[in-house]
Amino acid sequence: MKSKSLKLNFIMNAILTMSSFVFPFITFPYVSRILLPVGTGKVAFATSLITYFNMFAQLGIPTYGVRACAKVRDNRLELTKTAHELLFINLFMGLLSYICLAAALLFVPRLQEDRFLYMILSLTIVLSAIGMEWIYKALEQYTYITVRSIIFKLIALAAMFLFVHEKDDYVIYGGITILAASASNIFNWIHVHKYIDMRWIGNYHFKKHLKAVMVFFAMACATTIYTNLDSVMLGFLKTDMDVGYYNAAVKIKNILVSIVTALGAVLLPRSSYYVEHGEMDRFWQISAKALNFVILVAIPMTIYFILYARYGIYFLSGSAYGGSILPMQMIMPTLLFIGITNILGIQILVPLGKEKIVLYSEIAGAITDLVINALLIPRFASVGAAIGTLVAEFVVLLVQYTALRNMIAKYFRKIHYIKILSASAMGVIGSVWITKFAFGNFITLMVSAILFFGIYGIFLLITKEELIVEIIDQVFRRIINMIKGTK
Repeated sequence: MKSKSLKLNFIMNAILTMSSFVFPFITFPYVSRILLPVGTGKVAFATSLITYFNMFAQLGIPTYGVRACAKVRDNRLELTKTAHELLFINLFMGLLSYICLAAALLFVPRLQEDRFLYMILSLTIVLSAIGMEWIYKALEQYTYITVRSIIFKLIALAAMFLFVHEKDDYVIYGGITILAASASNIFNWIHVHKYIDMRWIGNYHFKKHLKAVMVFFAMACATTIYTNLDSVMLGFLKTDMDVGYYNAAVKIKNILVSIVTALGAVLLPRSSYYVEHGEMDRFWQISAKALNFVILVAIPMTIYFILYARYGIYFLSGSAYGGSILPMQMIMPTLLFIGITNILGIQILVPLGKEKIVLYSEIAGAITDLVINALLIPRFASVGAAIGTLVAEFVVLLVQYTALRNMIAKYFRKIHYIKILSASAMGVIGSVWITKFAFGNFITLMVSAILFFGIYGIFLLITKEELIVEIIDQVFRRIINMIKGTK
């Protein structure tokens, strides 16, 4: 199979992952002012709960499937067989998941009030199964994935402004979020025959996947528990309003995380391919660059959005969400922690077949989050949930780094931390004056971001930070080649 361009894949996946959060980024200022914290909190709580049922149905296949299919992507028959086996496992688990959800809706009083909302959101279970996104990622079909996804998000965007007008329209809002996130999977199902045969081929061997799938499932459990536990525990221990405050902070964090982790998602199939074919020099080369990229991007983002959290929250959500400011500031350092663990775990440990270490790290994070949430949420509500997430993500990073320190420490030492921190400090000094003027939230964010990140990039370019220089050099080469091509 023809090798895809890593640069194109990165750009496409960055657009794809960002679009998953840019959609709520565009709609949330509108929706949050109509539904208010209670309405957005109801949807956030329901979405987090349905995520657990979908996690059970997926059984770790979204990550395992990328690796398994990437290994056989040059053999259509083997790819078909592998895809069928994973799909059948997914559909069977989806059926069990729906049975469990039906029982929960019947017997848990907290869920009965908004039963229809849970039923609508549960469509993500079947749509995720038939979408088989892992095949397209294994084959590095990021352009198709991105274009298809954005089309449906644009349709959902129009639907949002057409149909959500009152605070009781939160069920409609929930349905539109499913349209944006999962409805495009129907086209995956229709389109997949281009890469695999849809006829029954027989001689399936489901057992060979089960051991690895269960490890990835345990990883997914641990990750899903501590990434959704905050909203679920807030919903049960406090109020929908507290969930709404926390959800506003998390939405901003998730948009930023999508930028930081975009490269790691693209590199998983390529890294697995290099390991499978013994090209370890190339494997470590791209891993080191990815790590450098994450730290270059995550540190300034963390600093900027801690400093300008109030303006970000008020611009996106309105003055009713003042309770979101401190939680947002508390969880911003997770941009750095998640970015690094995305490289260490997904790009390095998983292709090397050491996914159990990722599992152990995520179990440690889940336990940490559960304990801290139980202690702090009853007293501090959304702030307690943010602290739990912060500490949990640090624990995950600590476990993964400890396991890899003999192989990865030298790459950490090569990163120019002093340059990055100095550039960030210059950005703060050059932009903070804007807060002294009575500009609106949008103007303050726009001007301060241009100043902060502009100064940051220029400082790194002047001090000749290698990756920045390489990126700028490649951009200029592309421009020159384009100019020459038009002559």
